This record gives sequence, C-alpha cells and structure tokens, in this order.
Amino acid sequence: MALLGIDLGTSGTKAVLIDHDGAVRAVGASGHPPRSPVPGFVEADVESWWSAAGAAVHQALRVAPRDFVVEGISLSGQMHGVVLVDRRREALRPALLWPDTRASTVLAAFRERCAGIEERLGNPIVPGMTGPLLLWLGRHEPETLARASWVLSPKDWLRLRLVDDVATDPSDASATLLWDVPADDWAHALAESLGVGALLPPVRASAEVAGTLTRAAAAHLGLPKGLPVIVGAGDAAAAALGNGLVAPPAALLTVGTGGQVLALLDRPVLDLTRRTHCYRVAGPGWYAMAAVQNVGLALEWVITTLGVGWGEAYERAFAVSPGARDVTFLPYLTGERTPHLDPGLRAAWSGMALDHDRDVLLRAAFEGVAFALRDGVDALASAGHTFPSLRLAGGGSGDSRWRALLATVLGVPLHSVEVPHASGCGAALLAGVGVGVWASITAAAAASRPPLVTTEPVEQDVMALEQALGRFRHAATAAVSPARSI
Repeated sequence: MALLGIDLGTSGTKAVLIDHDGAVRAVGASGHPPRSPVPGFVEADVESWWSAAGAAVHQALRVAPRDFVVEGISLSGQMHGVVLVDRRREALRPALLWPDTRASTVLAAFRERCAGIEERLGNPIVPGMTGPLLLWLGRHEPETLARASWVLSPKDWLRLRLVDDVATDPSDASATLLWDVPADDWAHALAESLGVGALLPPVRASAEVAGTLTRAAAAHLGLPKGLPVIVGAGDAAAAALGNGLVAPPAALLTVGTGGQVLALLDRPVLDLTRRTHCYRVAGPGWYAMAAVQNVGLALEWVITTLGVGWGEAYERAFAVSPGARDVTFLPYLTGERTPHLDPGLRAAWSGMALDHDRDVLLRAAFEGVAFALRDGVDALASAGHTFPSLRLAGGGSGDSRWRALLATVLGVPLHSVEVPHASGCGAALLAGVGVGVWASITAAAAASRPPLVTTEPVEQDVMALEQALGRFRHAATAAVSPARSI
C-alpha cells in the first residue's frame, strides 16, 4: 500500500510515493519553468502544472514496486501568489507567483488599507503575497478580477482539478497577507476593503479529506477514480513535516528555488521589526520564517550564464579557496525579502580583477547565496529565535561541499535527509493521516524519521568566510535604496 504526495514547485512538480514506514519508494518529476513576460512579472500557465502533475505521477508509478496500491493523495506547493478561477472552475489568467514584484507599485496603498491592523497580519508587506497582488489586479485588470469567483494558492488550484472542490489550508491562508494571525482567521475587514472578501476560499485542516478523485483527474494521473484527496499544506510546512519536525525547538533550512529558515513555535510570535514571517504549520502550532528569494534561482542563473552544468559548477567553485579571492556576489536577481524587504534590489559581482576567472565567479556565487541565508538566520535571531542546529532539506542541498559551506557560514551543524524530497514526503504523510494510516500528524512525523547525514562547520574556513560576509554585507547595504525599501 502506498501514499502519494504531489509537490507543486515553482519550476517543477514532483510525485513522491511512500510506504507505511514513511520510506520513499518512488519519485517522479516534470518541469514547468515560470515565465517573465515583463521585467518584474513572474507567471505560470496553470495548464503546465496540470500536465507536469500527470507526467510526474505516471513516472513515479512506473518505477514503484508492482504491488504498490495508492490509498490516498495529498499536496504541497509553492506558497503565496494568485490563481484566479471563475464559477466554472477555470483559471482566468496565468498564475502570479511569489517572486513577482509588480505589486511593488501598490505597497504603499496596501499598507494604507492595513491601517490599524498591520501588526495583526504578523508579516512584512512584500509584493509577491496574495493581498498586494490582488490590489494590483484590481487596479490594472479590474475586468478579470470582477469575473473571479475564487482566489487560490497554487496547490489549492491543483487540488481543485483533482476533486472539484474549493478550499485552502491554514498554512497557505496565513501566508497571504489577508490573515489575522492572533485571531487565526481571515482578516475579513481588510479583504472587504480590497473588494475580494467573497473570493476567499473556505479553510480546512491540512489532513482533512477534501473529496475524492474525479473520473477525469483519475484518467490524467493513471489512478483509480474515487481515491481520497487530502487538503495538503504549503511547501515549507510540508517540508517541516517531511523532516519529522512538528514541535519546538526544531528548526529547518530548505534550499530550493528560494530558501527558508523555519523555527517551530507553540504560539504565534510577531516580529516587531517585520523582517521575518509567522505562519501556521500543517497541524497545531506555528513557525517563524526567514524567506530568502534568490537561492537555487540565483545559482541556476549563474551556472547557465557562465555556461557550465551543476556537476562542473561544484567542481570549479569548490576548487577556489574560501573568500573567493575577495570577489563578492549579491544574488538579488528578483529583489529580496528577509532581511532587506527591497523588491528593487539587484544582483552584482564586485571586486573583480583581470586575474579572476569563471571559477572565482562561481565560488563567489555559492558564497553569496550562503551569506543571504545567513542574513535570514540572523534576522530570526534578532526576533528571539535561535537554534543549536538545523535540519536541511530541498533539492539544492545534495552536494557535500555545498552543505559544508552552508554549515560553516550559518555556524551550526546541518542534519540533512538522504533523499531530498521533504515537501512531497510531507504531503504523502498528510495523505496517510487523512486516510487513517496514522492517528495524528505527530504520529506520522514519528513514523517518518529519516536517516540523517550531519555536516559540521569547517573550522579552518570560518575566518575567511566571516571576512567575506563582512564584504557581502557592506555591498548589500550600499545597494539597498531607502526610497525603494518596503
């Protein structure tokens, strides 16, 4: 018997099959890179998600043990963004994704709408979240917004295609800037002031059964009609569960297209500096999060631009000594969230000389991304969240040299799972809770404890990297414009 988790990422979808011991038995994947039709716009054709989900599930089923029978399905997905659907359940336009910065132009107006309740939103006001994006759509595409019946997060749109039922879960709802964190409910007055109160979906528990697989969806996925489909969770919350983390003081670093540093909490703790986020987990509880936009996104751009593959990039970059021979890379291709909150911040190499080559630029890029994650860790620390170690998850954390650089820059041991499909595993565990394999999310997490590979900081590299971090922060401070900062 098997449980299926479908993880709808920014640039690709994975299907993960696990058994009743929580072990991954098969994985399928299919890509759908986002598109940027105009600088600052980041969109996706939702039909590409649907095609990718079908391809990924078929691939996983082909490599799964022959006796595997899927008992239930759940989902995880990239958070934030906007998918508008009409009363016929059809998407009205391409999805707007979390790296999108078009709503930068309306952030001041959005903040005015939040007067008196901004602190209750519990999160920094950034352009890629649902609330600001809806305000932008209301001003620039009012006819489209007027035709909408629902606004959905990406994984909730995908589940709609599976069961023809509209819903979201607390982990995604709390990440919209339309959620009253202390009340743990929609910020109804704010939504009404934006004219979108009627578009907010019902909120259901992440492990609740949303419905059963329709005939059309079953044919698309290659599965039987009528399978239970469980609500699911946002990718960060699902990744925490997939790593066996359900209660404080656990903390998690995910390294994917973006990067997130999560510290689990019993109750919401609001960051008065509003540089970090506070969201619901897949079960009871909350997490504080530092969100770094340009991680795998920046490294993929660097590697493509410099004309190497990932394997060669690792070899070349880590042949260069720590500190990258005084070359600094700012990875801010799409602006940055934690800690700068500056959608206009941009990437750059600096400190280059004639004797620097491609290998040095690659090393500087890996270090720059690691330093951006360090800024996120330090922002959490300034809000009172510290941790002696981090679980490490995500498809961008597989190389041991990259893990060693991260551990050294962050200053804590990293405990990484051997199979980096944590969000998909978390979704599959939610499916197991929903169909009764486990009595609770806590029981599912205990069953899924994955084997760990521990990476310690490299002590002899600390001094050179701390000096490089100083150069990085000096360059970043110079690049941030007070007029642009959120």
